[in-house]
Amino acid sequence: MRFIDSIEIGLGREETLRLLSDPQYLPQWLRGLVRHEPVRGTHGEVGTVSKVVFRTGSTESEAVETVTAREPADLSRLEELAGEDEVYFERELVAEGMRNITRDRLFEMNPRRTRWESESEYLFDSLPMRLGAPLMRRAFQKQTRRHMQDFKAFAEQGIDVRQTDN
Repeated sequence: MRFIDSIEIGLGREETLRLLSDPQYLPQWLRGLVRHEPVRGTHGEVGTVSKVVFRTGSTESEAVETVTAREPADLSRLEELAGEDEVYFERELVAEGMRNITRDRLFEMNPRRTRWESESEYLFDSLPMRLGAPLMRRAFQKQTRRHMQDFKAFAEQGIDVRQTDN
């Protein structure tokens, strides 16, 4: 199952990227995040493996995230890349019974506007999960959209999801 969603953020690409990639901000916009801790490597760098724990209601689920690609590799020189088309991140999240590959692209629309495009691909291990995937598609799309909207609200208005109603 694969889908793409996008959202425009009212900040320049450099500031959007800074907020999106800094682990200290993750709990403020990534709804349900309990823990995101590297077990090998440095957060955001290619090859880094992290333990990720999410809570939905009273249920916690654990996954392993691996950063599989990042272009450009050196984000500290992002201001020099103003003419570049995109900033690209790819990561794989593996949980019991499934894998999720996410490919994120940030496009500079103008100096004060960024488009975040996110492509998600879900792969399921068991036949029942593969058969149920079409029924779950809408829920996965809705969750992705909500995360993107939560990030937009955080980046533009400082809204922290931990302080809002579900």
